[in-house]
Amino acid sequence: MNKIYSPSKESWDKLLKRPTQTISDIEDTVNRVFSEVKDGGDSVLKKYTVTFDGVVLDSLLVSEQEIKDAAGSVSQKLQQAIQLAKSNIEKFHRAQKTQKVSVTTAPGVECWQEKRPIQKVGLYIPGGTAPLFSTILMLAVPANLAGCKEIVLCTPPDKQGNVNPAILYTAGLCGVTKILKVGGIQAIAGMTFGTESVPRVYKIFGPGNQYVTVAKQIATKHGVAIDMPAGPSELLVFADDSANPAFVASDLLSQAEHGTDSQVLLVSTSKEMINQVETELENQLKELPRKDIAEMAIENSKSIYIEDGQTAVELINAYGPEHYIICAKDEDYFIDNVANAGSVFVGNYTPESAGDYASGTNHTLPTNGYAKQYSGVNLDSFMKSMTFQKISPEGILNIGEAIELMAEAEGLQAHKNAVTLRLKELKNVI
Repeated sequence: MNKIYSPSKESWDKLLKRPTQTISDIEDTVNRVFSEVKDGGDSVLKKYTVTFDGVVLDSLLVSEQEIKDAAGSVSQKLQQAIQLAKSNIEKFHRAQKTQKVSVTTAPGVECWQEKRPIQKVGLYIPGGTAPLFSTILMLAVPANLAGCKEIVLCTPPDKQGNVNPAILYTAGLCGVTKILKVGGIQAIAGMTFGTESVPRVYKIFGPGNQYVTVAKQIATKHGVAIDMPAGPSELLVFADDSANPAFVASDLLSQAEHGTDSQVLLVSTSKEMINQVETELENQLKELPRKDIAEMAIENSKSIYIEDGQTAVELINAYGPEHYIICAKDEDYFIDNVANAGSVFVGNYTPESAGDYASGTNHTLPTNGYAKQYSGVNLDSFMKSMTFQKISPEGILNIGEAIELMAEAEGLQAHKNAVTLRLKELKNVI
C-alpha cells in the first residue's frame, strides 16, 4: 500500500480519488450494446454470451430441473450456513416494516401514506471468478418481504453453460421467479427493454463491474429505476493503537480480493499501526488463492497517517466509503461523527465479512463516493410510498380559499376554478 503522512486538506481530492474509469470511457460501448439488445432481443444476448462468456446457449432460461439438481451439488453445511444467513437477513429487514402514517392536517382534511411493493424487480448477480450467491440473499429476501410479484435474476454462465449451484440453490430458497443465464451489459439491457426470454422490470438491483455500473445508469434513461451506482468494492479502516493489526490486514485483503479495481484504505493516527499492518499484509497475501487479484488492488490502495481523530473523521467523511470499519479506543466519537458511509462495522471483532454474509445487514451498498447521497439497499428499496387524501365538505371550506389565492397568484386559473366550483355549491347548500 502507498503510505501518505499528514496530507494537507488541499490534496485530499486527489488523494481520495477512486481508481476507476470515468463513464465517458465506456459509455459508448454500453449504448451500442443497449441499442443492439433493444432491436435484436435474445439473439443479441446469446451473441454477447458467446463473446464474453465463451459459451453457446440454446436457451437463456434456467430450467426447474437445473434448480432442483443444484441442491444436490451444495454441501449440507453450506446449505445450513445459507439458511442461517437468510434467517438473520429476514429478521433485520422485517424489522424495517413501517405502519401506515395518517394525519388530519386540518378539520375535514385527512392525509395518509401507505407503501406498495414494486411489482417487477430485476436482480443482477455477478458470476465469473467470484459467484456472489450471497447477493441473492441481500436482494431476494427483502424483495419477497416487500411483496414484489416478479423477481427476475440474471447471472453469467460458466464456459459449460451452467450457473454456479450455490447461486441456483439460494435463488430457489429465496423465491426468485425466473433465472436467466446472461451477464454484463447485455443483462442490464435485457431487463431494461425486455426480450423473448427476459422480462422487462421496473427497477434493477445488484453490484457489478464498471461496465455493469454504467449500464445501470444508462438504464435510467430508458424509464427503469436502479438501486444505486454500485461499482467495484471498497473498504476504509480507521485503526488506532487499540486495533489488532492482523485483523485489520485481513479486512483490507477481504475487499482487495474482490477484484483488481477494488480499493482499500487504512487511516490511522498511529505510524506504528500502519507499519504493523503492512507486515501482516505481506504475510497474509502469501496464503491467498486470489493473491494476484488482491496484490493488484493493494497497489491502488493507501495507508494514510493522520495526526488526530477529528481530522481523520473529516477525511473519512470526504471519502464516503462503501464499507467503514472503526477500531478505536473512543469508538463512540467515530460513530457519532460519521456522516458518509454505506455500512459501518464497529470494533475489533466485527469484520466486514459479517455484513457481507450473515449478520443481517445488507451488503448492496453505494460505492465511488455515492454514500454521500445514497443509502444501501433496504426494505424500502423494494417499495414505493404512496400518499392519499380525502377531503370532506368541511375540509374544502377550511382550506379552499387558501388554494384559490395561491393558484391565482401562480396564474393557474383552472386550478382555482376546481376549488371555486365546489365552494359555490357548498355555499348554495348552506
